[in-house]
Amino acid sequence: MAGVNQPITQQALESYLWGAATILRGLVDAGDYKQYIFPLLFYKRLSDVWDEDFAGALADTGDANYARDTANDRFIIPDDAHWKDVRIVAKDVGKALQDAMRAIETANPGRLDGIFGDAPWTNKERLPDYIIKNLLEHFSTVVLSLANVPEDELGNAYEYLIKQFADDSGHTAQEFYTNRTVVYLMVQMLAPKSGDRIYDPTCGTGGMLISALAEVKRTGGEHRTLKLYGQERNHMTASIARMNLVLHGVDDYQVMRGDTLERPAFTEDDQLRTFDVVLANPPYSIKQWNREAFQSDQWQRNFLGTPPQGRADYAFFQHILKSLDPQTGRCAILFPHGVLFRKEEAQMRQKLVEADLVECVLGLGPNLFYNSPMEACIIICRTRKPLERQGRILFIDAVHEVARVQGQSFLKPEHQLRILNAYQGYGNDPGFAEVVTLEEIASQDYSLSIPLYVRRTIANNQTQEVKTLAEVWADWEQGSRAFWQEMDALVDMLDSL
Repeated sequence: MAGVNQPITQQALESYLWGAATILRGLVDAGDYKQYIFPLLFYKRLSDVWDEDFAGALADTGDANYARDTANDRFIIPDDAHWKDVRIVAKDVGKALQDAMRAIETANPGRLDGIFGDAPWTNKERLPDYIIKNLLEHFSTVVLSLANVPEDELGNAYEYLIKQFADDSGHTAQEFYTNRTVVYLMVQMLAPKSGDRIYDPTCGTGGMLISALAEVKRTGGEHRTLKLYGQERNHMTASIARMNLVLHGVDDYQVMRGDTLERPAFTEDDQLRTFDVVLANPPYSIKQWNREAFQSDQWQRNFLGTPPQGRADYAFFQHILKSLDPQTGRCAILFPHGVLFRKEEAQMRQKLVEADLVECVLGLGPNLFYNSPMEACIIICRTRKPLERQGRILFIDAVHEVARVQGQSFLKPEHQLRILNAYQGYGNDPGFAEVVTLEEIASQDYSLSIPLYVRRTIANNQTQEVKTLAEVWADWEQGSRAFWQEMDALVDMLDSL
């Protein structure tokens, strides 16, 4: 391990963080690692940055009181609540740790309310004192100051841990981890810029918000003027999202807990608050939701209609559309393909198309949903489409723009670039992208099924009567894709019954 007070490489940092998780192996389920490791990492970071600020101010002035006030400007750490105070506790360590975390939350109202989550630190049967001491000593081997570990590096390591926990626990992955290469593509397509208000209604651990922040940095914008908003129903996951944003250096953020459909957290003047950019990967086809309340929704989120009880996809969709700024609003939503053609949502889909909100329908390859083989799609909507895009929708069939390595599917940079160029160019690319008028879509009963509009090209156009085996196969594959997508949706619907 790197020396205590010197920069640490990304690889060593990731190894150090995963080392903390191995201390818990066999004591707690892998799915529960995060509720212990993330709060400890965050607590250590706060304490080390506080020390860094204090030492800098003390060196400049020699005045300890001034140095303490300076360190408290960023975050207040009350007396006896610093990491080093808990580290020297000999017994009832879990209670001392819990008390220190609560004291820090209380001293920083608004910014850190409830941020450490609700892990059972005082349950000695589950987590004996010696295990907590081992964790404290492990984290104490590295100084997590800004000088040693800049915000972006710690943020990247944090996301590495999120993915590691997802892989290790398997069944809990989908609730908070969206394929990072897909998120990066979504963000590039929406092109967030300085000053934007960016929202994720089902934010998980905040990965989409962080990706938007990173894109503004990458394109040279002033990222500190961004305002980031998220809502997440899982208490611990919401806490992780808030820690994630702070560790990435975000000051202007709000992550609220609660069910977005039942109790949207962001409202003003009896209406939903609106945002410039909305990024979302809503939970897929949830069945337990309050359809009856949505029929008379006080926020008018049923303007396209009320979705069936068995799948709430269009409830989230309408919530997102209602959350878009009337002038600047744009969204990218990751959905399963079924939302494009399921019969039970046909009337809502017709109203959606007629409202001319949909700008692009992008079909991705299989296995990009975590732990699911289904093909995914991204729907891009915009409240004010450019004049040349009005009355049209761009369909992109990127089913083959995907790589698979060691059981993981992802988009390579060249895949992302081809898709992004097609979206920005908004023109026809035979076999890959097609601009379709709303009249053409109406003639297909308002189905947005991509194979209806983007057809594979046949090389031998002059002699179609004498087709090669490859061309016959391409024809069959083209015709069957739409059929099998619909069969997937049908099987899923029967399964929900």
